[in-house]
Amino acid sequence: MRIERFLTNSADVRAGKTALVADHRRFSYAELDDLSDRLAAALACNGVKRNDRVLVFMDNCWEAVVSIFAVLKAGAVFSPINASTKADKLAFIVADCEPAAILAQARLMPVVAAALGDKCGVFIASTDGPDGHRPPNTASFSKCLAGEVRKVDHGGIDLDLAMLIYTSGSTGRPKGVMMTHRNCDAAADSITTYLENTPDDVILNVLPLAFDYGLYQLLMTVRLGATLVLEKSFAFPLAIFERVREEGVTGLPLVPTMAAMIMQMRDLEPGFLRGLRYVTNTAAALPVAHIERLRTLFPGVRLYSMYGLTECKRCTYLPPEQLDLRPDSVGIAIPNTEAFVIDGDGNRALPGVVGELVIRGPHVMQGYWRNDAETRRVLRPHPGSNLNPGERVLYTGDLFRADAEGFLYFVGRKDDIIKTRGEKVAPKEVEAVLYTHAGVAEAVVVGLPDPVLGQAVAAFVVRSDPALSEKDVIRHCARHLEDFMIPKSVEFCTELPKTDTGKISRRLAAALAEAVR
Repeated sequence: MRIERFLTNSADVRAGKTALVADHRRFSYAELDDLSDRLAAALACNGVKRNDRVLVFMDNCWEAVVSIFAVLKAGAVFSPINASTKADKLAFIVADCEPAAILAQARLMPVVAAALGDKCGVFIASTDGPDGHRPPNTASFSKCLAGEVRKVDHGGIDLDLAMLIYTSGSTGRPKGVMMTHRNCDAAADSITTYLENTPDDVILNVLPLAFDYGLYQLLMTVRLGATLVLEKSFAFPLAIFERVREEGVTGLPLVPTMAAMIMQMRDLEPGFLRGLRYVTNTAAALPVAHIERLRTLFPGVRLYSMYGLTECKRCTYLPPEQLDLRPDSVGIAIPNTEAFVIDGDGNRALPGVVGELVIRGPHVMQGYWRNDAETRRVLRPHPGSNLNPGERVLYTGDLFRADAEGFLYFVGRKDDIIKTRGEKVAPKEVEAVLYTHAGVAEAVVVGLPDPVLGQAVAAFVVRSDPALSEKDVIRHCARHLEDFMIPKSVEFCTELPKTDTGKISRRLAAALAEAVR
């Protein structure tokens, strides 16, 4: 199914139901359908056609939701861009995907102008707000929405590209991940199946729509005909919790940095969010101590530990009833997906053996936009190619192991492994021990160049206990880790460097450490 059908189908069945709560406004499915039709017509009138790329450069606002569905209704491909993106990165994306249009917030127009330079021929629509510097050919978003209502007959099918979502660029320049309508529909169907979502769900999302975890909260909600409460950030948790209570929220997606903020709040009583049915986590594995605390605060709420990556959206989930048995596992393959570990010889790894995770499923990306070399590196023949000759599966680059029952455990990124004293150290193993100390709120471990060790294990820690010392941390690690895994240094920070999506960045932490050495 094409993604725009998510909205049109729900509008047909639930026209008057609240689809979106955002920016102190409420939108029914009929209203969202109408607004996106109007914007789609404006895009088509300004030269946007089937398979063209359109950048949606906005924060979590109602205009971003309308824009995404309007682009799809015009037959084009949307590319959500984080509102914190700077001009040089935006210029790279513009040069890479050659968009036919950019839909942006007024406050971001100076960034758009700087990124475009003297480029012309790109249709630009800006939301209402302070004028700032606007490039030529800039239209008013409100005027676009005031135009005629007509359906755009683009002739697209579900094998067309639906979205081009750029990676954070943690390993270099960002890469555009190509996802078809069929890819997105398969992912949304699988996730809503194991979450047991229904049209009665109310999902609150603070994660950027430019982050696929946040984006899919929108896509899944609209596909179901449920309600999405869209907030801009988790900077003020108490305000978010109040919104949860006001709106009767049933689903709350988290990332580890949000969980860490909750851990530092001392006045929360168990069961304070009574209507909540489930909580999800992805982006990085939750420390076991955080899982235990969340379960105390949210009794009776189903907590899903999950793993995924932009190239396939979601791979695995841990059924909540397995938390007591395997709290450090990211679970099993999501429905209609295969997830397995291969060893260094390309064979399926035995239980307990660390190898690379491989994903097979209808949600696996088509490749990286105009980057054949990187595409060939990660999309390769199935290890058992006689099952489906010519099939390509996703080699994630992530190190995993599986237990005897097939449950999967994240070990680390291949590129993250620290080689010290001739031994290999997975930073996540050290971080897991750090998080068991009550005085540690957040932690990241990196390898720093060392003339004797090759690399030295270094820890960066945000304290929840101001009295915590470097010796305390090292002694704690010494009680739980082999000698070569114990950090040689501990640096205390007020906050850890994070990506645009709020994920702790090991690369940025290592760069910061090198800069101050």
